[in-house]
Amino acid sequence: MHLHKDVDMEKLKKAIERFTGEIKQKPPLRSAVARKERKREVYEFQILDKEGKDVCFRVKCQAGTYIRKLVNDIGLELEGAHMSELRRTAVGTITENSANRIQELKDAFVFWKTGDERIREIVLPAERAVEGIKKIAIKDSAIHAVCNGAPLYTTGILRVEEHIMPGKLVAVLSLKGEIVALAKAQMDSIQMIKRRGIAAQTDRVIMNKGVYPK
Repeated sequence: MHLHKDVDMEKLKKAIERFTGEIKQKPPLRSAVARKERKREVYEFQILDKEGKDVCFRVKCQAGTYIRKLVNDIGLELEGAHMSELRRTAVGTITENSANRIQELKDAFVFWKTGDERIREIVLPAERAVEGIKKIAIKDSAIHAVCNGAPLYTTGILRVEEHIMPGKLVAVLSLKGEIVALAKAQMDSIQMIKRRGIAAQTDRVIMNKGVYPK
């Protein structure tokens, strides 16, 4: 973050405290979503270093938080600021330590074309992306419908993780542990076991259609 006017550390910390926790944010003009004010959670906002008007900081935040907008809003409290550099060090449980250089993607493409198992050393399986999300295992007979965007009914469920809450994102998996889709829970874990009805509304299909025939 580059400050338009140098401020002391105490004033900077007070401004940052106001943008830690639940915040309201309107996406910038150039964004992939509608420009409507929405709530986002900033779990941690830590100053790592400050040299004159340049501030190095680390933010842990909810998906969909715009850091450039966050810096701009802080600047409104401090007579102006803009983002000068951004580095994403983690997404969920995947960190930059498991990342590969762009040059290695060329090798990955060759491995994929030839069926070489070494591709697994470069490209992570999609299931890694949902390690931190509650999961539901479903019957093979339910996969075809979910892959076509249908909601997940309780009759298609075999196992659920504890503490699933309505409205939260869940990962829908096959019995083999393959990710089928992401869905929004419509019931809690106990209700999914004891009740009949729609357990989760399919949000994004991951598995290709036809992998599990109707």
